[in-house]
Amino acid sequence: MHSSISRAVGTAAATAGLLLLAGGTAAAHVTVDVPDATQGGYAVATFRVPTESDTANTTALTVTVPHLKSARTEPIPGWSAKIERNDKAEITAITWTADPGAPGIAPGQFQRFAVSVGPLPKQNSISFPAKQTYSDGKVVSWDQPVGSDGNEPEHPAPSVTLAAAHADHGDAHKVDSGAETASEYAIDNTARLLGGIGLALGLLGVGLGLGTVIRGRRS
Repeated sequence: MHSSISRAVGTAAATAGLLLLAGGTAAAHVTVDVPDATQGGYAVATFRVPTESDTANTTALTVTVPHLKSARTEPIPGWSAKIERNDKAEITAITWTADPGAPGIAPGQFQRFAVSVGPLPKQNSISFPAKQTYSDGKVVSWDQPVGSDGNEPEHPAPSVTLAAAHADHGDAHKVDSGAETASEYAIDNTARLLGGIGLALGLLGVGLGLGTVIRGRRS
């Protein structure tokens, strides 16, 4: 009985260990989070960079971006950011580098790098191939696309799905404004009609009253 319980506990512990190991491996990837990412819109992209090495620190991160017009990095103590442009003044890459004397990202730690970007391309998804540099000179490229079978590669590129742009907002606003104007016009006409009827009844009442007075005097 005790032997069976021990084997069961051992199996459960081994399974939990494998799950934690798998989760830790997936969590160690360089990833990106872009809430409310919309085609043609602006958004804040946050890159999460963990250090996988047990002996070296992460000292630099370079992210390739899809030819953007605007990119504004969030200041991070101990880090400097550099924006690269092509001959058309389009932004092609952003590099964060640990300042001299700064530790960077130590083993067992991670860092977030946020940047406001836009306008985003008008396509279903975009990827941000990245290069992670360690203090020992090792460079890890996160640039592999997800396979057609849906399996994640060893070093997947950070990617995000873009929502379709809502191009009918302006037209809807115009329609609403027109409906509101028509409604106000109808209300105004109704008020004028009722006012005219009230005035006519008032005049009729005055006329009847004067007629009664005149007839009373004659009698």
